[in-house]
Amino acid sequence: MLRARRRRPGVAAAKTVGIVALLVFSLFPAYWMFSSAIDPEAATRGARLLPAGVTWDNFVTVIDDGGFGHYLRNSVLVALGTVLASSVVALLAAVAVSRFRFRFRKSMLVLILMVQMVPLEALVIPLFIQMRNLNMLNSLLGLAVVYLAFALPFAIWTLRGFVAAVPVELEEAAFLDGASWGRMFWKVLVPLVAPGVVATSVFSFITAWNEFIFALTFLQQSSKYTVPIGLQKFFGENTTDWGAVMAASTIITLPVLVFFVLVQRNLSSGLTAGSVKG
Repeated sequence: MLRARRRRPGVAAAKTVGIVALLVFSLFPAYWMFSSAIDPEAATRGARLLPAGVTWDNFVTVIDDGGFGHYLRNSVLVALGTVLASSVVALLAAVAVSRFRFRFRKSMLVLILMVQMVPLEALVIPLFIQMRNLNMLNSLLGLAVVYLAFALPFAIWTLRGFVAAVPVELEEAAFLDGASWGRMFWKVLVPLVAPGVVATSVFSFITAWNEFIFALTFLQQSSKYTVPIGLQKFFGENTTDWGAVMAASTIITLPVLVFFVLVQRNLSSGLTAGSVKG
């Protein structure tokens, strides 16, 4: 007992040091990004931990001269469209594969999982040809459709676990009480799988918000650019405006943080609840 008590302060100190080190390791890139964005000497900062001063000129340059606000609008439209479409389609598909029995059901689930294993780079040319044949190149709608195709496999596979974890008896009880299938779906099933919808929505949003290769390939007009493409305009052939790059990176990060704050209450339960029953 005495040895255990003597070890407790050391163990607590080790845990504290580990947590602090983890926080520093995780948050330092965000600190460096923001401090460089407000540093008037960002281009010559070097390894200096503190900025030389505080200026908002880099943000003004990005918004006014860089036209970044237009790129933000495009990214918001594409990301929110992907989130809404993937949530609805994935939920309906998850209900179908969890509640109904039909031919090739297991084969379809395996195929959905295999789609996640295909490298994105291998699909650029085939998808480019397909989108060209559909006259959807240089279109935010076409880009959202591509992102939807990549978000759906993960969303369907994840939501399948959530739907399967809901007892069928709850739906049967609601149906016996006179509820229609539509009312039972919206009033009973959807609230119970809402944490899973939130978890998959975060994945879909981040996928659509950060993707670069397909946006660069499919969008030819600057008026249709999203923020990952707009960021590269601050990289010159011989010089780079690091202050503007860091300011633009900070602006890109803010919508992700806002979206995460809005859904974080349901996110933690959404990441684990679907594993209760397969």
